[in-house]
Amino acid sequence: MKKLRIAIQKSGRLSEKSLELLGEAGLSLSNGERRLISMSSNFPVEILYLRDDDIPGYVSDKVADIGIVGENVVYEKRCEVKLVLKLGFAKCRLSLAIPKNENYDSLAWFNGKKIATSYPIILGEFLKKKNITAGIHEISGSVEIAPGIGLADAIFDIVSSGSTLISNGLKEVETIMNSEAVIIAHNSLSNEQTLILENLIFRIKAVQKAKTNKYILLNAPNGNLEKIIKIIPGMKSPTVMPLAAEGWSSVHSVLSEEQFWDIIDQLKDLGAQGILVIPIEKMII
Repeated sequence: MKKLRIAIQKSGRLSEKSLELLGEAGLSLSNGERRLISMSSNFPVEILYLRDDDIPGYVSDKVADIGIVGENVVYEKRCEVKLVLKLGFAKCRLSLAIPKNENYDSLAWFNGKKIATSYPIILGEFLKKKNITAGIHEISGSVEIAPGIGLADAIFDIVSSGSTLISNGLKEVETIMNSEAVIIAHNSLSNEQTLILENLIFRIKAVQKAKTNKYILLNAPNGNLEKIIKIIPGMKSPTVMPLAAEGWSSVHSVLSEEQFWDIIDQLKDLGAQGILVIPIEKMII
């Protein structure tokens, strides 16, 4: 049987989150920490462990069929791959940062300056688009120390919390792009591999949907039942069951995490009691 070969980062946070996601999607994987390849015992995939910078190239060259990698790496490498799905984790941004004591009022500050980065392609295209003339000094790793040792006037790098910038006396002044983990694929998947990928994406979306929703149970006074149902419509409609206590019903539904606290306050105002909130493991729509 044909298998789908998935390239993921061999170590680090993106690797951990990728393996966690595949596990939540029901894939049982052998431990590949010290090996190049590991197999799934219950799904037709094998995992190829690589440096994140190499993943787009391996997928483009069809050594791997799909890859889980940062969107920023995909854009920088400019390989012939297609973006299949955004995964919602490993979120960060690529930003320009300068020494914190510098006065900054516009991108014109960068004219004539030298910028250190591990992403020269993305930075070069941005500067060209904005008509900024600056020198690009490509380095790998520890980009944030470049201004402090006199190697550059500014940096262009990944920012998550911003704490690394602060600890190196820098401040973020311009965000160029936002990034997150994505699934990429080459353009020559067989029909069988395409079906495997579609099945995998179906599972992943069920996991993603579950993480952004909560299952809610509550006791509602019948006098406000219609109003409560309008607030929590669920996927199609809530489940409503009469309680033994006269004048009350039990209501079961699903809530979006984004709306959760606002809706809870509304439910309390309408007399809802005994509100239980339960995490959802998988959500099939």
